Amino acid sequence: MAATDPRTANLAALLRALRVGPLSRTQLAARCGLTKAAVSGLITELTDRGLVRSAGLQGGGNGRPSQLVELNGASAYGLALSVEADRFAAVVTNLDGRVVAERTETADVAALGLHRSMDELAFLAGQVLRDEQPVGVTVSVPGLVDSAAAVLRFAPTLRWRDAEIADLLAARLGLAADAIMVDNEANLGAVGEAVAGVGRGVRELFYLSGGTGVGGGLVSGGAILRGARGFAGEVGHIAVDPSGEQCPCGRVGCLETKAGLNAVLRGAASPGDPLHDPALGVDGRVGLLKHRVQRGDQRAVGAVSELGVALGIAVSTVVDVLDPDVVVLGGYFAELGEWLVEPVRRELSARPLGHEPACRVEPSPLGTTAPLRGAAHLATERLFADPTLVPFLTEEAPA
Repeated sequence: MAATDPRTANLAALLRALRVGPLSRTQLAARCGLTKAAVSGLITELTDRGLVRSAGLQGGGNGRPSQLVELNGASAYGLALSVEADRFAAVVTNLDGRVVAERTETADVAALGLHRSMDELAFLAGQVLRDEQPVGVTVSVPGLVDSAAAVLRFAPTLRWRDAEIADLLAARLGLAADAIMVDNEANLGAVGEAVAGVGRGVRELFYLSGGTGVGGGLVSGGAILRGARGFAGEVGHIAVDPSGEQCPCGRVGCLETKAGLNAVLRGAASPGDPLHDPALGVDGRVGLLKHRVQRGDQRAVGAVSELGVALGIAVSTVVDVLDPDVVVLGGYFAELGEWLVEPVRRELSARPLGHEPACRVEPSPLGTTAPLRGAAHLATERLFADPTLVPFLTEEAPA
């Protein structure tokens, strides 16, 4: 495979090094452990592929100024796609991580079914890509994902089982199936926070995602911690109330029975209330709930208070086991962060191990966009592992 070829590995090392900003060939040689002559040849190839460009001269020394090179951010693009219970979303980013196009479409995804949903997702991808060919595609889905096979094993909110997402999309997008990655939205949310949110520079980050269900993702040393079968992070079924409701999983008092959005909304309002109107979508209903809490509506305040206690119990268990540097409240939890962070911190500080202040608890600054940001990052990472995915600008490649 090209990724194991020494020259390809060196091209990738140089490309990754340039993420910090413009560097000279001498600096690149020192950073990557290569000779300056080798770097010059590799930079010529990266330039011929359009991936790097001249960035002027580096002055300030006693000798002759050095020529700098930098990433050409607009030379390649990654595509991030998202499937949620009430919407599809698509984002295109360049090599610098800048969003160049995005679009969201509301839908009753479960009612559409798998194949019509893939049609809609592919159509949305075409709208944001236009004539561009992405170097990679990452699809965010809610549920248990076999990421190695790019198969969604089970998504209860979508009513999908063993959905071969990569194969279905590859046929619709005209791409090879191995260019398409599929992952759980909480895992991707953790990646998004690690590269563009509160987790930048943090080694161990746990991301707690709130939606119709509750999920979690752990990034350790820059990589997703998946577990033996790829299903790590399923915190929605941590028991938080032994005398509580029965969960669809068969257990009693799972976190999802307390923190799943529908459960919280049932606590906040009676049947028939606009809070239960699916036409408002998740964002609309959470926004209405937030407005009621701000207004002092006692039932809404009580529901969010109970949510904070449940999250605190679950998070303290996660922290006892995983010992992360930071816990990020994502999904709809982020929108209610001002009422949830303190209950979680209180529960942590009351635990025997006394985690605070060593473990931070923060609402996600990226909100519901964190999984898409993580998906976009992984889509472009494919190129940073193998720059030869981008062809030469001219048919005649350098010797």
